[in-house]
Amino acid sequence: MIIDLPRFLIEEQKYWSELEQQLDQMEREPTSRLTLEQVRRFHYLYQRACADLVKIQTSAHEPAVSGYLESLVARAYSEIYESRARVQAGPKRILRAFGAFPRAFRRHLQAFALSVLLTLAGMVFAAGALYFDAEAKAVIMPFPQLRGSPSERVRQEEKGESDRSEGNRAGFSAFLMTHNIRVSVFALSLGITGGIGTAMLLFYNGAVLGAVAADYVQAGEGVFLLGWLLPHGVIEIPAALIAAQGGFVLAGAWLGGNRRKSLVGRLREVSSDLVILISGTAALLVWAGLVEAFFSQYHEPALPYSVKIAFGCVELTALAFYLLAVGGKETRVKATPGTEGTEGT
Repeated sequence: MIIDLPRFLIEEQKYWSELEQQLDQMEREPTSRLTLEQVRRFHYLYQRACADLVKIQTSAHEPAVSGYLESLVARAYSEIYESRARVQAGPKRILRAFGAFPRAFRRHLQAFALSVLLTLAGMVFAAGALYFDAEAKAVIMPFPQLRGSPSERVRQEEKGESDRSEGNRAGFSAFLMTHNIRVSVFALSLGITGGIGTAMLLFYNGAVLGAVAADYVQAGEGVFLLGWLLPHGVIEIPAALIAAQGGFVLAGAWLGGNRRKSLVGRLREVSSDLVILISGTAALLVWAGLVEAFFSQYHEPALPYSVKIAFGCVELTALAFYLLAVGGKETRVKATPGTEGTEGT
């Protein structure tokens, strides 16, 4: 095929220039995301440049034009088909990671609701058991220090008879973080039992929490209980529930809620969310460990209970806002052949 080269260059140059401008912008702003229409337009310009390159190479001997088009097509090809993740600028990367956790949380709200219900069931069961049978305390309470008199515990704490050295508190904080993170990973991994193990762990933890709460309330130490548990508990307990939420998500994929996909496909589909959920849980537990060791263990008269309760309420409000409002609405675009889907916030 013989082409009219001058006319061909006049007609096609505007498309090449447009493609080059888009590529320059992508290289200047590697973290920017294209809309669906921009993706389609970019793919069209790429295909047109490929066709023009073939025409030039087969119908005209123009090394300069051919070299220009080869370079243009190669750049566009690398943008479309590269498999490595784009290097993102620090602040934008942090913001995207900050929003990924609440988005993953909201994608699986039913699993979280199930975690809450099972925990509440354990709390009600244990509280009822203590109300009707005081001897049940020795069976339900896992630690000897919880089996004593709540009023005596309060007296000891308020007189400062417990060890509050900074060295011990730092060690205690590190223990809390590692222990709670380990338990959370265990709760998530129990999803491989079809969620049965996760459910049993939630019910047991709820029973312990309900028993402790009922014991202190019956002894008239409800204010101490709130001041003791709220500062770290409003973070630690939701973190444990989110870890269990991940366990139920894993169980759903393992049991095959979507029979049209293979087990490997189902697990791959939820793997990203599971990593995000457990990573976010670990971050929450680090904060909870610091608060429990260096704030929750101080009581009146050193630290008024009203201050501790208010601090816990502020934390809970901030956490609820973060999980339910941060990250924006998620949009997913189905990829067209030769392009990648986009996700925006």
